[in-house]
Amino acid sequence: MEIVPSTFLTLIAIFGLFAVGPYRGLWMFVGLVPFGAAAAFNLPAVGGATIGPAEFTVCAMLALAALTPGGPDRMLGTLRPGQPGFWLLLVIVYGLIASAFFPRVFEGQTDIFSLSRAVNDEGIVSIPLRPSSGNITQTFYLLLSAACFLALATLYRMRPDEKAVLRALAVATTLNFALGWLDVITMATGTEMLMEPIRTANYDIAMYASMGGMKRMIGGMPEASAYGAVSLLFLGFWLHYWIVSGKSHVTTAMVAMAAISTLRATSSGAYVALAMLLALYGTGWLIHAARIGALRRRVAFFFVFAVAGAWAVAVGLTAGYHLVPAITEFIDQSLLNKLESDSGVERMSWNVQALKNFVDTWGIGAGLGSVRASNWLVSCLGSLGLIGTAFYLIFLGSLARAPHGTGNARRDNVIGALKIACLAQVIAAMPTAPTPNLGTIFFIFAGLIAGLSRSSVVVRANTARPLPAPAEPLAVSR
Repeated sequence: MEIVPSTFLTLIAIFGLFAVGPYRGLWMFVGLVPFGAAAAFNLPAVGGATIGPAEFTVCAMLALAALTPGGPDRMLGTLRPGQPGFWLLLVIVYGLIASAFFPRVFEGQTDIFSLSRAVNDEGIVSIPLRPSSGNITQTFYLLLSAACFLALATLYRMRPDEKAVLRALAVATTLNFALGWLDVITMATGTEMLMEPIRTANYDIAMYASMGGMKRMIGGMPEASAYGAVSLLFLGFWLHYWIVSGKSHVTTAMVAMAAISTLRATSSGAYVALAMLLALYGTGWLIHAARIGALRRRVAFFFVFAVAGAWAVAVGLTAGYHLVPAITEFIDQSLLNKLESDSGVERMSWNVQALKNFVDTWGIGAGLGSVRASNWLVSCLGSLGLIGTAFYLIFLGSLARAPHGTGNARRDNVIGALKIACLAQVIAAMPTAPTPNLGTIFFIFAGLIAGLSRSSVVVRANTARPLPAPAEPLAVSR
């Protein structure tokens, strides 16, 4: 185990959680998400694998959930058949079986682009399928993500606290925004070494990457695409919460910071995902308005701003593309010529090979960590096969259908915002994700959805219990 400077950041967060609890201290956990290029510690003995601060702190959240009165029983309740946790459990069980046996069953029968660091030490190459360290590390990462879901779904089902969720998301969004600009400023002033204590993971850190003569913002993440995806997730949450909640300067500031971070990331994946998210989100509101015969004022403002903004951006980019060489280069690199670039061609070859792995393994998958792709659905099919992918899609569907009528208006708004954030993450992962794991931040939000949406059931159950009869007053002799 390799101790690095960011190890101490992780330990501070863990000690803080145990000191103040998983509700008041939720912001300490979620606030670690923007530090995606940091390591809690590195594991040289397991192919140089990295355990991130948020991933390692999941263990503390799971321990806190287990240590609450009746915690283990409540955790089992989170996995009850029909609930999102049950479908996620099936994904994990199938993933464990697939990773343990399928690379051996189909060894040498298909070629793969492996996720193993040892195999790809000198570049990503195609090799025959065989067991590798990637099977261990990717299975472990997915187990951590599932543990995150289990802990938060259990904790926030028994004690719903939407204020803690809002506070945690505000901290994480602000940190993500601040780290993004700190990245740009330190690079411009030649002081990028100030960011080294939070860039300790065994990843390739794209800190010098530029596009159209402009430094690509990566913040505390390893690359611009990861930074853009996380920023988009925060934007999805705050945009919905801003529309459905009352007037708040804090919420408006959160929307602005998340939007600026998403746009400044210069990530083509984030731009495409943003356009798809806004289109789907707007369509959903139109359907809702047609059903009830009314349109919220803020929803109307959203449509006016979206249409006017899209028109202004289209006109500006068209003019700039033909008149300003820097803008021409930026648009070509980020959007128009992306698929024709070396990176685009390579990523498409990963997807083609992953689909071939799906076919060559008779549709049951090659196991977690065996297949590298550049599309979430393709990576699921290549790794988990048809059965595991079906369980995963049912899990996502159960989150989307989770009730958000708890009787508490602010809690309902938070649940809806969490769902939009999860949708944003799935959209962002579609064209880029190399593995089936949607990431710790997704499972944080998914766990909160599952917990908060079932909180009304717990409240009703507790209310239905008969209260003990009051004790008879003692007779007092006079």
